Amino acid sequence: MQGFLQILSFIIIGAALLWFGFSLFIGQWTKFRSKYGKPQQSASSGDFQACPICSSRLNKGDLVKTLAFPSITGGKDRLMHIRGCLYCVNGGMKRKCPVCDAALSLSDILVARIFERPHRRPHVHITGCNKCRRTGAL
Repeated sequence: MQGFLQILSFIIIGAALLWFGFSLFIGQWTKFRSKYGKPQQSASSGDFQACPICSSRLNKGDLVKTLAFPSITGGKDRLMHIRGCLYCVNGGMKRKCPVCDAALSLSDILVARIFERPHRRPHVHITGCNKCRRTGAL
């Protein structure tokens, strides 16, 4: 009986050591993999963003001038007009539509759909400029 208890205690101690070592190794591996192994899925709120009209890098605190309209149907998507960032609205940068690659003047806008998602940042989908996508709003 004493030999059985001794073998049982060695098995329990061995299983505990295996579990501890495995969780320590896997815990370190997942931290390493999340930092170096996975590609970036999308930009987070702290990362730099780019202006969709002039593609210039926006510094922290720089904003893109937009106008979002309320939803007519009561759905999760809304219409949005994008004017541009501080650099391209003032006329310093070359402005072009990311859909049709047409040159945009200072009065031209991009037309986009903005999708509100719970517990996430809103998703913006650019559908074109006022030259390649006629909205009737202008």
